[in-house]
This record gives sequence, structure tokens and C-alpha cells, in this order.
Amino acid sequence: MKIAEGPPLFRRPRDIPLSREGAETLALQALAFLAGDVERGGRFLSLTGVDPGDLRTLAREPGFLLAVLDHLAANEALLLEFAQGEALAPERVMLARRWLGGGEE
Repeated sequence: MKIAEGPPLFRRPRDIPLSREGAETLALQALAFLAGDVERGGRFLSLTGVDPGDLRTLAREPGFLLAVLDHLAANEALLLEFAQGEALAPERVMLARRWLGGGEE
């Protein structure tokens, strides 16, 4: 007797198909990753010219979230460090960039 395959009962977040909401969540995780280290966060703020007091407001803006992922994508070592820490493939970050930039999965 063959058992029909269905969706798994438990799926890790990295296995769930990415959506716009998922892309925004991933970008917020990336922002937290950057802000969690003085050197990483300082470099991001310096390059973007963003005031630290504006982060909470900007974090609601899809364009800013895209900039966060662009920042990661521009530095392969940083991208790999983030991806490893989140236990996801670096390609997920690139997919999230496409979603936030108006592209599709």
C-alpha cells in the first residue's frame, strides 16, 4: 500500500515559499543582524546616511527594507554570515530582494 504524499506537518521557516510578507520579515531580520553589531550597524548607517533614531520608522518602508538587503548583497562575506546565522541559503536573501523590488518568486 502506497501512502499519499502531502505537505509536511512541520516546515522550517527557511523551507516555506517566500512571499512579500516573508521578504519583509527576512529584511527585518537582516536589519536586526546589522544593528546587533556596532561595526556592522555603524557601517550601514554611515553608507546610507540614516539616523539611528529613524530606523524604527524606516523599517516599515519597503524601499528601506530593500536597501537593507541590497547592503547585504553588496558584501558577500556579510551575506554569508547573515545566511549562516539564520540557517538559510544566501539565495533566499536574493529572492527576498526580488520580491521587495517588485519582482516575483
